[in-house]
Amino acid sequence: MTSVKDFRVDEEPTAEALGRGAFVFTDDYSVFDWGKMPDEIPHKGASLCAMGARNFELLEQNHVPTHYEGVAIDGDAVGAADSRVTVDLADALAAGVAPREMAISLTQVPDLPHDGDDYDYDAYHDAAGENYLIPLEIVFRNTVPVGSSLRKRTDPADHGLDYNVWPDEPVDLPQPVVEFSTKYERQDRYLDREEADRIAGTVDIDRLEELALSVDHILNRQAERAGFVHEDGKIECLYYRGEIRVADVVGTFDENRFSYDGQEVSKEVIRQYHKRTQPEWVEAVSEAKSEADERGVADWKSLCDRTPEPLDDAVIEAASDLYCAGTNAYVGSDIFDAPDIGDAVEAVQEL
Repeated sequence: MTSVKDFRVDEEPTAEALGRGAFVFTDDYSVFDWGKMPDEIPHKGASLCAMGARNFELLEQNHVPTHYEGVAIDGDAVGAADSRVTVDLADALAAGVAPREMAISLTQVPDLPHDGDDYDYDAYHDAAGENYLIPLEIVFRNTVPVGSSLRKRTDPADHGLDYNVWPDEPVDLPQPVVEFSTKYERQDRYLDREEADRIAGTVDIDRLEELALSVDHILNRQAERAGFVHEDGKIECLYYRGEIRVADVVGTFDENRFSYDGQEVSKEVIRQYHKRTQPEWVEAVSEAKSEADERGVADWKSLCDRTPEPLDDAVIEAASDLYCAGTNAYVGSDIFDAPDIGDAVEAVQEL
């Protein structure tokens, strides 16, 4: 189980074959790696499922292999005898269903042995064979928003930008930047290409970069059609018998950053709201993570002396409208009873 979606295994993968399972999207949300926050955001799970399904179907149409099999809905919604059926997103929407469940192929995820900060990726790959989740996140960036971690790790000149320091507004990159970070270590860290190539195992790092740029291009095009700017995001991938497939969930308002008319339309809205209204908790989280890193322990939350406060009802409503209106606009279908995207964006600007 993850913080915002449940994970179900229907058929376990083996060394020779992929398994079957599903993501079940909830209305939970998480910021600053806290996990489940005190509130739920109505319809958020269905909005992320629809947006993720749309993107996976776009990738498949553009010959990008994925682990997506469709969305799962009640069979009676489409006149099927089976209690649960897997269909394309368009078929679910035509039946009046905003799905919350995504059917996926499953790969192996071996244990990653570690001794303190030393992780044994050789053991991971020995156990994985030719069917495994690549233990990397591949990050792509088209712009550098104010909250981007790239500002802390690089200078503008590193990317061909004519600034001495990062300006106090988003910056467009002349070319997309691809980075690699760890996925299963105690705290994720960015990697140079040599180490990323080693951690990827059998997979060539150049192939992962090429795939990430292809996904980025497809998402950029879809976002532009809907009036959004796709700022940054990531993919995770599985390797199966020589083929790399895009896994996890792609291009949602939780996984990636989008903006509309200069306003963030993503989980970043809620992150920034917490920074403004609960700065003591945000600072306590940062201090706890630093202390955990110094001690070499994984459970940083046990070191945090504060917990987040619930959101006001008006904030929850505005966030829900933003997810729903954004998904309607991005997918190009009135899936949810929500305001126009322009009105939803204006509402969060006033928070």
